[in-house]
Amino acid sequence: MSTFEIEGGVPLRGTIRASGNKNAILPMIAACILTDQEVILDNVPDIIDVRHMLDVIVEIGGKVERSGERVSIHVASVRTSEIGQALCNKVRTSILCVAGLLHRTGSARLYPPGGDVIGRRRLDTHFYGLMKLGAKVSINGVYDFTMSGPLTGAELFFDEPSVTGTEHILMAAAVSRGHTLIRNAACEPHVQDLAHLLNAMGAKISGIGTNQLSVEGVDSLHGATYTVCHDHIEAASYLALAAATGGEITVEGTDKHAYGMCHRVFETLGVKIDLHDKHIFLSGNQRMQVTRDFDGAMPVIGDGPWPQFATDQMSCMITLATQVEGNVLFFEKMFESRLYFVDKLIGMGAAAVVCDPHRVVISGKSRLRGTTLPSPDIRAGMALLGAALCASGKSTVQNANMIQRGYEKLDEKLLALGARITHKPN
Repeated sequence: MSTFEIEGGVPLRGTIRASGNKNAILPMIAACILTDQEVILDNVPDIIDVRHMLDVIVEIGGKVERSGERVSIHVASVRTSEIGQALCNKVRTSILCVAGLLHRTGSARLYPPGGDVIGRRRLDTHFYGLMKLGAKVSINGVYDFTMSGPLTGAELFFDEPSVTGTEHILMAAAVSRGHTLIRNAACEPHVQDLAHLLNAMGAKISGIGTNQLSVEGVDSLHGATYTVCHDHIEAASYLALAAATGGEITVEGTDKHAYGMCHRVFETLGVKIDLHDKHIFLSGNQRMQVTRDFDGAMPVIGDGPWPQFATDQMSCMITLATQVEGNVLFFEKMFESRLYFVDKLIGMGAAAVVCDPHRVVISGKSRLRGTTLPSPDIRAGMALLGAALCASGKSTVQNANMIQRGYEKLDEKLLALGARITHKPN
């Protein structure tokens, strides 16, 4: 088991550059199956989940070449329409390859996808959308998808604005016959970025950035060169950890339009960040104190679909709250296991009350003690690593590979900010 060993108590200071967006690049890799021409993607983060998705491309017969942050993907022909169980277990977004495989071969087979264990993660939106477009789905230990004819456009209404569900059906609709209308679609920045890539490949998608997407199907897509947007979840994580340690950092390569509600949450926690067109600055020596509601009540920080506060930003904000004076209630509405890691914060000395699987009250400021910590999922692992950076003494963060699934060059970036961290591989 790989680990991070951390000596806490050092403020993070310096400048880092935001990586390419994890949640954008993974569906983009799947989108490359939709065409037999080469697709070149720039600003691709070198993280474990990306490597696994590229392995999927190779397994089905595609060619992958990587040079730094540029990746060339060419699926000239599809060798097999089945994705093996080992790869499906490693990466949840393997499910996104179904649309491309159906378009290219008329069938697809894969196993239940893996990923973070943060609660039930429904695939109903994927099945509903594909079936409405004309695919047949059989579930019996494996997922079998077939077509008796071409995919055909339809009017869809999602019962939840699923990010991966929207991305998947957007890909399928792009190569379906006729018009598709998707209501209650997800519209996060990474969903928008995938839509822009598909349009660059010849798709006809409108309504990008809204919860109603209109797609005019085309017979085929072509190759393209596209630059992946920055990872606003990663950037917010570093800002939260820097604030928690009392540090001062600049995150470059950002877009201020991705931080509306996140900025509001920082304000609630008494943290001032300066948003600029291409960078974000967090000044040091801030006296962080929770801003109570106007009637004096405890504020509630809740997550939700874009443009609400992102669930993936919740964990690191909870760690930050342990270092802020005052009381705040976090309400995780989307995943019932997201907050389980708070027990580990309590073990480190945090003053927290877990009300139920979805709500926790944090009372700060707490003095944290170093200890041995797990990494139960990507975001909780990053939050616990942040707690270790704040704590007095030494901490060992286990299962470091889990965090590296979503954060590129994590130890390198933290070392550049002055953290005392050592990565010990398997």
